Amino acid sequence: MNLVSKIISCPHCGHNQHVHIDTSLGDQEYYDDCRICCNSIHMRLQVNDSNRTIQLFIDSDDEQLY
Repeated sequence: MNLVSKIISCPHCGHNQHVHIDTSLGDQEYYDDCRICCNSIHMRLQVNDSNRTIQLFIDSDDEQLY
């Protein structure tokens, strides 16, 4: 298991919080609740093994499409 610790900002209330990410599972998409406002945070992880990089995308998943 490859755990990476990151600090993210909640897209709803802006509170900073620590998250632990298991990069051994490859690309992932999941939801976690903010510890302060309890709103759902959409997280999308992209793991690039060849470049040895990870990208974590955070959003509120309530954007409107027009």
